[in-house]
Amino acid sequence: MELFFLIFSILLILLSILPFSQHQHWVFRVPEFIKLQILVLQIIASIGLVAFMKDNILYYAVLLIQIALIVYHLYLFFHFTQLHKKPTPENENAQKLKIISTNVYQYNTDYERFLNLIKDECPTLFLTIESNSDWEKAMQELEADYPYTQKVTLENTYGMHLYSKIPFESVKTHYFVAEDVPSIEAHFKTENGNNFCLFCVHPPPPSPTQEANSKERDGDLMCIANKINQMNKPVLVVGDFNTVAWSKVSLIFKKASQLIDGRHGRGILASFHAKYWFFRAPLDLVFHSKHIFLGKLDILKSIGSDHFPVACEFSLNKVIDTKENNLSNQEIQQKEKMIREGKAEESDKR
Repeated sequence: MELFFLIFSILLILLSILPFSQHQHWVFRVPEFIKLQILVLQIIASIGLVAFMKDNILYYAVLLIQIALIVYHLYLFFHFTQLHKKPTPENENAQKLKIISTNVYQYNTDYERFLNLIKDECPTLFLTIESNSDWEKAMQELEADYPYTQKVTLENTYGMHLYSKIPFESVKTHYFVAEDVPSIEAHFKTENGNNFCLFCVHPPPPSPTQEANSKERDGDLMCIANKINQMNKPVLVVGDFNTVAWSKVSLIFKKASQLIDGRHGRGILASFHAKYWFFRAPLDLVFHSKHIFLGKLDILKSIGSDHFPVACEFSLNKVIDTKENNLSNQEIQQKEKMIREGKAEESDKR
């Protein structure tokens, strides 16, 4: 048993340190998605090492490294516990808005479950991801209540539909990196005169079956961060980021856009995979500027997709401050490199 726990621990250490590399191949990026599962297994493996410890320097070295990584992971996840102070207070007097973001899974045909969810929750806006022509047809009955729409109907699992009860001031579909991967930028003015911008995102994931690396994903997110940083109004970003809240690209996105991770102080709130609990991770993220006051952030019941829907209740404040750059020179260089490499990766495919 001692050899088993030794080998198991070395494997977990390897999976833990791979994401520290800046290499964008999926082998280095996928372990970011399962850090929570790795932490649980590391605790088990460390107990096993202690129980079957041999008086050998290799065992002591592996145990020491593993304990250091456990401490690091606990620090990482502390930000997502309710012990961590929420970054913004809720503004009780402001108008409350609600958005639901759902990766519906293109091949999911259980349309009725999703329609019933929207009718029950009554959000101000809702976003569907991976929605194709069949999903668009199924959602037509909701248009009486949600007359303002931006439809990007695709059959490549990157379709996107935004429905709203309040009118758009303006709305635009971007293709920042790839010609078949859209993002939606929508501007609104609420009944009490407050302006805000909503970005809807779904960059491609790094995986052995889709993109071999994270270049397109990272480039797409950095382009959005640059655009947000030029705005002088409250901004909310929702969607399937195909990365986790604690990944390197998420942290650079947060700093470059000067947004706040909505999960801080509220929980990890894993949204994927809906059918396999042990492999769950928070891929459907919510970022907001400091003058958007996040009230509730919840994972809703399953609609038959591989993702759970995410519901966010928020309110707005008119006060806007001048933005300041808070990226280090190295992070600025990384951000610009991600944009260049993302666009080059798409160009090479043509």
